[in-house]
Amino acid sequence: MDCLFCRIIKKEIPAKTVYDDEEILAFEDINPQAPVHVLVIPKKHISTSLDIREGDNELIGRLFQVANKLARDRGVAEKGFRLVVNCNREAGQTVFHLHLHILAGRVMHWPPG
Repeated sequence: MDCLFCRIIKKEIPAKTVYDDEEILAFEDINPQAPVHVLVIPKKHISTSLDIREGDNELIGRLFQVANKLARDRGVAEKGFRLVVNCNREAGQTVFHLHLHILAGRVMHWPPG
């Protein structure tokens, strides 16, 4: 498996890390779509949201807790932010390692894309 995000976790590829603990890593997106665009990933490889198993429930909850912490730390929580999870190619998933996009710092329109 040659997963880009797994290589970032192993520090084989550099990233601008904004959060790092035993289970979760967050870093700046290299192609930001908003003034704040951070990716939050589990260090455990899970390809898509369809691959989340019952044993992953606590980890997935922590992903959201970290995303909320980062939104607060960056001062965008009160104004609003978007959390995005793409699942498979037609939804826009290009890296097949589960990740949350935190998007903020501008008005988000609906519908997206």
